[in-house]
Amino acid sequence: MSAHYDLYVITDEGLSEGLSHQEIARRAIAGGADVIQLRDKAMTARQLLPIAKEINELARRSDVLFIVNDRIDVALASGAHGVHLGQDDLPLIDARRITPPGFIIGISASSKEQAIQADLEGADYVALGPIFTTNSKKDAAKACGIEKLHEVSALISVPLLAIGGINNENVVDVIDAGADGIAVISAVVSQPDVTNSARELKGLIVKAKGSIT
Repeated sequence: MSAHYDLYVITDEGLSEGLSHQEIARRAIAGGADVIQLRDKAMTARQLLPIAKEINELARRSDVLFIVNDRIDVALASGAHGVHLGQDDLPLIDARRITPPGFIIGISASSKEQAIQADLEGADYVALGPIFTTNSKKDAAKACGIEKLHEVSALISVPLLAIGGINNENVVDVIDAGADGIAVISAVVSQPDVTNSARELKGLIVKAKGSIT
């Protein structure tokens, strides 16, 4: 399937209104999410695997990409489309050696230099952030802002996702600055109506992209 990254929703049970990873994924997909990332820093691989398999089935039935955060082993064993790696995870070049052709590898970047390096090494997409101040990740770097996003968008050739503090009020500015899509947690996962929140964000993204000439 072709990769579309307009709305990339990251699951987080701790930030949800009591929903499981599977239920977050199900509701976000119903709202139009293009990508679901399973993210859980506490569970073991054995605990994550059945959850990943279930979300993989949900995603594939809806032609949605399924990405696993950090855990290449869980991503491969569950049949996920790919993995998302941070700057402290397995290096991209080494990850390519143990994954099959067509396997998606996304990379987190908090600076222009990291984004360019990820592009040069063959990342399938780069997630730059945080763009704005965020409370979703306790270890988030300092916000880089819209100007940095715009700068990086002109320097890399792969899809650029914006992450960190993005919501209905600023998503249009983010797309206008050159982001190919947005990655969110709280703007969807922490809302009382996950499906409607995803639908509203997706609509704003599509409209913003349609207005770019």
